Amino acid sequence: MDQEMEYQELTGTVEAVIFKNEENGYTVLKLRDGNGEIVTVVGCFPFAAPGEAMIVSGEWMNHSVHGRQFKAEFAQRTLPTSASAIYQFLAGGSVKGVGPATAALIVDRFGDKTLDVMLSSWQELAAIKGISSAKAQQISKCFRQQAGLRMLMEFVCSFGLRPVLAMRAYKYYGDEALDTLRENPYILCSALIGGTFREADTMALELGMAGSSKNRIGAAVLFELTHNLGNGHCFIPREKLAVVTAELIGVEVQEADDCIGELIEEGQLRYEAIAGVNACYLPQLYEAETNAAEQFARMSKRLFQDRYNTEKLLRKLEVQQGIEYAPLQRQTLTLALKHQLLVITGGPGTGKTTSIRAILAMFDELGMKTLLCAPTGRAAKRMTELTGKDAATVHRMLGAKFDEEGDRVVFTKDESDRLDCDAVILDECSMVDILLMDALLQALPPDARLIMVGDADQLPSVGPGNVFSALIRSQVVATVRLTEIFRQKENSRIIRNAHMINRGEHPDLGENAGDFFRLKRLQAGTSVETITELCTVRLPKKMNIPPEDIQVLSPTRKGEMGTVELNKKLQEVLNPRTPEKKEKPFGEFIFREGDRVMQIRNNYDILWRTRDNTEAGSGIYNGDIGTLTAIDPDGETLTVDFDGRIARYGFDALIELEHAWAVTVHKAQGSEYRAVILALGGGSQMLMTRGVLYTAVTRARELLIIVGDDALAHQMIDNFRQSRRYTALRVRLRELCGVS
Repeated sequence: MDQEMEYQELTGTVEAVIFKNEENGYTVLKLRDGNGEIVTVVGCFPFAAPGEAMIVSGEWMNHSVHGRQFKAEFAQRTLPTSASAIYQFLAGGSVKGVGPATAALIVDRFGDKTLDVMLSSWQELAAIKGISSAKAQQISKCFRQQAGLRMLMEFVCSFGLRPVLAMRAYKYYGDEALDTLRENPYILCSALIGGTFREADTMALELGMAGSSKNRIGAAVLFELTHNLGNGHCFIPREKLAVVTAELIGVEVQEADDCIGELIEEGQLRYEAIAGVNACYLPQLYEAETNAAEQFARMSKRLFQDRYNTEKLLRKLEVQQGIEYAPLQRQTLTLALKHQLLVITGGPGTGKTTSIRAILAMFDELGMKTLLCAPTGRAAKRMTELTGKDAATVHRMLGAKFDEEGDRVVFTKDESDRLDCDAVILDECSMVDILLMDALLQALPPDARLIMVGDADQLPSVGPGNVFSALIRSQVVATVRLTEIFRQKENSRIIRNAHMINRGEHPDLGENAGDFFRLKRLQAGTSVETITELCTVRLPKKMNIPPEDIQVLSPTRKGEMGTVELNKKLQEVLNPRTPEKKEKPFGEFIFREGDRVMQIRNNYDILWRTRDNTEAGSGIYNGDIGTLTAIDPDGETLTVDFDGRIARYGFDALIELEHAWAVTVHKAQGSEYRAVILALGGGSQMLMTRGVLYTAVTRARELLIIVGDDALAHQMIDNFRQSRRYTALRVRLRELCGVS
């Protein structure tokens, strides 16, 4: 049964507005229903005010603090018609500039015609003593805007679509939004508004748009390209793009291809035949890839004059640090002096961190200003701990923020305001996608060195491209491959087994010793019991590893051994419900004070301050993990402590958070944990791969425990599936460097 068929309906009149968010329309109100009962209703009701009638569709839910509430998905709203109801509506502050006194003046003059006058005759308002011409115009303008948005919301909701789409459309198109939507409903699935293609297609077809219209086919083409950014593709071959578009909406392949040609002519797509492929790009991706290729090619050719006595400098550094560099480390330092662009890759225990510290010490000795950065907050924090120098996320270093419209990310650091540095050392480079890399290259001073460090065998970036691998495979960038495991790491079974897994060999999982253990469980239920026992009893009490130092990983979100269900079980045992802890239900989850949570998308605008109030800033990023410290039911907010940065979320922003006692291996990239429990209980073949297992194992610093069927681990090792990503960075780089 469709969810819409299960919705209940309430009819009533708004008695009071308890809370409203003017940015997105989220509102909590009291509704007097047809039986005279007062009920709490939550939903998207911009400009809601006492006195207006509503028919709301949704479902009942129980709030841990406020009790029974009605969560509305859709609403039909009717403005009041009687003079008394209109007064109540206006006196409640529904229209900017109108309070109880002004409402009384207007309603006394116009009675039940008040709203018509406010909508179309501001001059009549100005004739009332006490209301100036300017104030009358302001009142009328504000009410016209509300009326326009109400009409738009009614229009959008009549197709069963989310009311928030109407708010976004009105934000960008204003009074023209309704006509614009009627003309081309597919603006709903543009980046500006953020609807799905299905939502836009529903409206378009119900409005009678032809199934083979250019607007429909064009929107489907752009949807396919945008959707596949999440699969890592920078472009899609034209022939394949035509086929998948035709399959999506049921048109002929030739019709789809003809539309692709028109989009290319209009500049909505960029096309280039490269390496025998007819590549179709979104313009932003084309520019990012070509710009990055040009910058990398320029930097790869740049060699600095040998102004230093390299051998003397290295000996001085060895004395200062009390170590003796291995031959490969000396080579790395020499290359870092000579080349503007250097790539360092290696597996766990091969000395990547030692190389970073040595290069940083060398640059410091030469008086160079070096910036340290990483793709995630946890990776940057770890970089700080290992080097003793401040490191930042790439986004923070570049000053990432949303533009004034709030629809795309911009960086304050770029060609017009470059970073103030002589060198940048970027760690965990396998996680950096082409868009972020292009932004970094644009902000880098022309003569600054860039040292890129990472493990090319880890999973590639979640976003489009495979930058780190492309640089290495291009064979035109100075590259150091660290392969030798340092002596102090040789006894680590985590490191030994990780390298075996990476080579496709099967480690002896039955050898439970040292820092690598396998607890064989063939049933999901017993696996989950074992995982909860490890987190609550065995590791904290027998190995002195507290729960906050333990991270459960899973290849998948789905199933009993997926992160969604594991987090529910772990919340029960690690942060159980008590009368003292406030809660906030959200969808199928309950957020509770004391929960471990993760930010799951970049939010450049959210404000934070440090615990001691000595520093403040903005931006919490995808993958940041924190503790939910407080829930304020009255203010509709909750507070999260992200390693000392305190951020506050409105309840409407909870879609950006999820529980994080268990996270997917992909989300754990760039992080390192004292103890890792890997839950293996099956999943898609796309996820059960050697790369996923290798990445999971290398997240553990002191202890790794695999719980589940060890046969799955062997299957993952044998599944060396590497999904092809459509990206031409390597080809472009080689061509620009004159290599065939």
